[in-house]
Amino acid sequence: MSEEVKVQDADLVFALDIGTRSIIGVAGRVVGERLQVLAVEKEEHGRRAMLDGQIEDIDQVARVARTVTDRLEQRLGCTLKRVCVAAAGRALRTEKGHFSMELPQVSRIESDLISQLESGAVSDAESHLSDSQEDPQRRFYLVGYTVSSYLLDRYPLITLKGHNGQQLEADVVATFLPSEVVESLYTVMETAGLEVASLTLEPIAALNAVIPAELRLLNLVLCDIGAGTSDIAVCRDGSVVGYTMATTAGDEITEELMRRYLIPFQTAERMKMELESQTITYRDVLGLEQSVPSAEVREALLGAAKALSKEIAQRVVDINGAPPSAMFLAGGGSKLLGLKQLVAQALEMDDKRVALAGNNYEMSTFSEEYELNDPEFATPLGIAVSAGLGLISDSYRIMLNDQPAKLFRSGTLTVLDLLMMNGYNSADLVGRTGKSLSVTVDGQRMTFRGQSATPCVLRLNGQETTPSTLVYAGDAISFIPAVQGESAARAVKDLLGVDFPGGVLVNGQPVGLDYILSSGDQIVTTEEPFALPEETVETPEPEEDAAEPEETPAEIREVQEEAPGQIEAPAEPEPAEQVREVPVQEAAPVVARPEAPIPPANRIRPLYVYLNGSALILPGKPDGTPYYLMDLLDRSGIDFETLNCPVELWVNGEAGAFSQELKNNDQVIIRRQTPAER
Repeated sequence: MSEEVKVQDADLVFALDIGTRSIIGVAGRVVGERLQVLAVEKEEHGRRAMLDGQIEDIDQVARVARTVTDRLEQRLGCTLKRVCVAAAGRALRTEKGHFSMELPQVSRIESDLISQLESGAVSDAESHLSDSQEDPQRRFYLVGYTVSSYLLDRYPLITLKGHNGQQLEADVVATFLPSEVVESLYTVMETAGLEVASLTLEPIAALNAVIPAELRLLNLVLCDIGAGTSDIAVCRDGSVVGYTMATTAGDEITEELMRRYLIPFQTAERMKMELESQTITYRDVLGLEQSVPSAEVREALLGAAKALSKEIAQRVVDINGAPPSAMFLAGGGSKLLGLKQLVAQALEMDDKRVALAGNNYEMSTFSEEYELNDPEFATPLGIAVSAGLGLISDSYRIMLNDQPAKLFRSGTLTVLDLLMMNGYNSADLVGRTGKSLSVTVDGQRMTFRGQSATPCVLRLNGQETTPSTLVYAGDAISFIPAVQGESAARAVKDLLGVDFPGGVLVNGQPVGLDYILSSGDQIVTTEEPFALPEETVETPEPEEDAAEPEETPAEIREVQEEAPGQIEAPAEPEPAEQVREVPVQEAAPVVARPEAPIPPANRIRPLYVYLNGSALILPGKPDGTPYYLMDLLDRSGIDFETLNCPVELWVNGEAGAFSQELKNNDQVIIRRQTPAER
């Protein structure tokens, strides 16, 4: 009997650094106040599947991520499911935000107040992002923020928790990325069979590994030079003051070698690593083997290396205002021979004030098996440390079905906004009534409605809620999508009775009583039965997309006779705000045969309600189940497929819920919010 495979426990931290050139995986556990690294794996992309930190080939990147994960699983002897990741800073947007709160009286400051304070500051930063956005349709994802300062009664503090005060203030630096950058990262993880447990920004992660909080009183800068991007973080006075990035990075060096020596990309990558040797041997694209002094190669790279250094220096000065006190270079690109000296020159700093990252890793990580002081480990270690030691700012986290929800920030958020951001659509909220069946029997049109959808279950913090409800930091949403109702299905015998003695023609062809009808079928009966062919006439499947007539259904016609009034037939809703009032139509006389049973639906009492001020009579459901508020959504005149604003649901003057059962004479309001009400 095979040994049962262990699964990842809650304390095992698994991080993946999805780089332009390679993927590095790290697994470890928190011991004391440091992360013990248990396993490290690295695998390069087989081809250039990423460009400037952005995923181009999702399947290729997912395969490499799966390879790294499989190797870690073999080392650890367990399966890995929950992964911590970081997004590259391509198209990074950084905004500052401020928020203040004044309590009614001096109170002890606990986590909930701090969350509200930070959330307000993040919302302020987001409003600045919206104001400066050139394309208002482009969605941005909040990938992280850091608190740059706290004030309690105007006195600066490193943390507010546990203190007593009345006036609270916070300043944050929030970072946002375009939705396409983040969505591609989520898709890769899903394709690799992994769930994203936490998401942060690469420079935030690297900073947590390279420059621990106790060193941030100094004006220090971290530049993580990868293959596609150079991510920069600046700290001083105990906090992080900004992030930025440049799309100039290690690939520019590699591409310069490719052009100069006519060599493939992988050969150029190898030559960069051999600059300290005397002679470098390579094979060019013509298949000829060549040798060149390494000094010549270094000279060939000088122009590209200087351009990279100047770009980094310019970005640092832009965000810091001046050269920093010291600077750390991290990432694989930082290993280029002579680069740190060129960066120091570009910033007019002493060479001794620019160093490769790695010496400070031991303040937050350790390993009994691996040498960790490699600048290339800054981001993967930082992702793991950030998650394991709780350094990711998640006060603005909202949970959806017990998982952190994706938050594309664009103003205040409703439950509906959040569900749409996380892959749900209007059909999941409203559900679909099953397809109706419409046939003609001896010239008389009959319509049978499909079954109503099973209502969705929507709760906010354990209480039933509506899609238009606003959500805030720390909220938890539970959502079970609606299930589409079954389409209406009838056989000939259901209309004429199992003992009908006459003959039946459907669309001109004789059929038996077991024949399953499709929408649009024309049924003609005769007093004498037909001789059916020996081979049973093929029974077609119900046509899902058959056009449904707009005449009043048979079920409603009988209701009209019982309770005249305003009737709404189950036709497709108009894209208008108000519900149409359909006048009573006189039912055409139906010649009933004594042997034909009355359809069960017609023996069920109707429901009388008012929708948006108009009387509405709902025929009894064939299965006898009650009507719910969600059953009226498709009668409201609102086009939920193109809905781009909140919808209000009210029953008898109180907020309604999808699954609320309706009673006779209920007053129902279903309407869109106007811009002034949002």
